[in-house]
Amino acid sequence: MAGVDEVGRGALFGPVVAAAVLVPIEAINQLQALGVKDSKQLSPQHRSQLAQALPDYVHSYGISFADVPTINRVNIRQASLLAMERAVQKLPVMPAWVLVDGRDTLPHIAMAQMAVTGGDRKSLLISAASILAKVWRDTLITRLAERFPGYDLASNKGYGTAKHRQGLRQYGATPLHRPLFCRKIIENPD
Repeated sequence: MAGVDEVGRGALFGPVVAAAVLVPIEAINQLQALGVKDSKQLSPQHRSQLAQALPDYVHSYGISFADVPTINRVNIRQASLLAMERAVQKLPVMPAWVLVDGRDTLPHIAMAQMAVTGGDRKSLLISAASILAKVWRDTLITRLAERFPGYDLASNKGYGTAKHRQGLRQYGATPLHRPLFCRKIIENPD
């Protein structure tokens, strides 16, 4: 069985990233013992530790993303689904079942699926995927922060904090900002 989740859906900057994990049934209790839970409920340090440990407990995993041009072209919801589909397709063995975080199943994946609203809080498989996706995306955004100073990306990871919005108003959007997400911030400085 596999779980898949995405991160970065609400960010102003950077791609939406997804991870899929294929976990043997006998390893599920081990994930719980490790402290796997929704990535948003973990400190950055604990997330990183779990992301390093998870490959030893899962059969395999895949990480993928949808970039800003794709988000602009198809919308964030469809880009999130695309990133999750790509992550599942990167698994070397196709699972019998996929638990998908959210309200949608993956339209281009022909296998048994279940959409689980709030799945990152309800399923250890989805939680494990959320951890891998979050750490991968946070690492990417931290690296990109050096190329784009002035937006406080290393701290906000691309989300719309006050400092990030201030940077957008002061410097404008970079090519990795999501124009549809940033337009109102830039046009309406209040």
